[in-house]
Amino acid sequence: MARIFIISNRVAVPKAGLQPGGLEVALKATLKKHPCVWLGWSGELSDTPRTQTFTKGRNAYVVTDLGQEDFEEYYNGFANRVLWPIFHYRLDLAEFSRRDLSGYLRVNNKFADELAPMLKPDDVIWVHDYHLIPLAKALRDKGLNNRIGFFLHIPLPPPEILTAMPNHERLIPALGAYDLVGFQTDGGAANFARYLAKELGTPSHLSMALGSGARAMRIGTFPVGIETREFTRAAARAMRTQMVTQLRESIPGALMIGVDRLDYSKGIPARLEAYERFLTAYPQWHGKVTYLQITPKSRSQIKEYSQMAQAVNALAGRINGTYSHASWTPMRYVNRPYSRAALAGFYRVAKVGLVTPLRDGMNLVAKEYVAAQDPEDPGVLVLSRFAGAADELGAALLVNPYDPDSTAAAMARAIDMPLAERRKRHAELYDALLRNDIADWGDRFLAALMGPENGEAQGEALNAFIARRY
Repeated sequence: MARIFIISNRVAVPKAGLQPGGLEVALKATLKKHPCVWLGWSGELSDTPRTQTFTKGRNAYVVTDLGQEDFEEYYNGFANRVLWPIFHYRLDLAEFSRRDLSGYLRVNNKFADELAPMLKPDDVIWVHDYHLIPLAKALRDKGLNNRIGFFLHIPLPPPEILTAMPNHERLIPALGAYDLVGFQTDGGAANFARYLAKELGTPSHLSMALGSGARAMRIGTFPVGIETREFTRAAARAMRTQMVTQLRESIPGALMIGVDRLDYSKGIPARLEAYERFLTAYPQWHGKVTYLQITPKSRSQIKEYSQMAQAVNALAGRINGTYSHASWTPMRYVNRPYSRAALAGFYRVAKVGLVTPLRDGMNLVAKEYVAAQDPEDPGVLVLSRFAGAADELGAALLVNPYDPDSTAAAMARAIDMPLAERRKRHAELYDALLRNDIADWGDRFLAALMGPENGEAQGEALNAFIARRY
């Protein structure tokens, strides 16, 4: 029986008591339906790296350590100081060095060395995200002809931005070694096709395929969803928990909520500025609205992240210092993580969900907020037009996060929206979630990977989008 090899930067090894991560949730159905081997970094650093294998049921989890130099160059360096900012349209934050690129390529070769001896000719390989762009080329260089697919979880910018990256011509065309390259949105897929047309001279009509003969790289759009009905049930159950009950009782009036990692792509400072302008422009809501921003810290060893943490702390302090009174604090800013179950309850309590990234591949918080709502009395989603989720969730209040005045106006509209309109919008949003439930996501990608005929619908949809847009 053919196995599915899942390759990612980190591996979600099943351990009792740990909350599942985003990639684990996305791959849950695939891991359940197919015999899988999941390979990647263990998260451990060692002078004498080792590889360990764990099993659960018919699935295996293979984790390998990295050396300190590999970690600094591959992960902290090229992945997070070059690819992450550039793919999120932030050329100004990229810090390129040839040493880091060498480390990035070296670790991809290391993963290829770990993977190659395990493979049988009919095994299928599914590679995830920007850490592992050149992995297929490293495997092809070893003579492997297995089906290999790649899915990018973050945005892909247009060629005008990609070509500003030093050595882009060495890295981005390496995606041609995959049989299928998948994106969250049609826009990301179209940007990749435009890059190929501009840099490699593929046909000007932005063909779906690159190459010919027995293997040709194809492009597809596979937006990630959530386990919609399961999350709705979890949110309803969470309303009976002590944590959610205490939150409800402590809030005077309506709750607005934002949940994001502390990352510059999430637009948190701009959102706080918009909330401050909301408080200025709509004083009738003083004492009647509280904004809860949950922001676990991430990558705090990187300078830009520690600086942003200081800026957000200062903004939150300024808002509370300016507008608080003895019985009301307009904002609660929390840096600790919560379980998905607890967050489901928080979302259900909140009358407004604020999801306003400056740029995001998808943003599943937006989808979880919608799924968590009580359909009889739902809250309102305020969503950045630059989140991938906006392609599916057009019934949300879509905003430009770079315009704090219009975002503030959307907050006011959301908090005062009539029940009938809230129900109508929520029904449309919930239907969109059901049409793209995560239970079918892996099978859609794998079906397209297994043969060009299975990807025809994806190709037709993208070509129609390109024809309209370009």
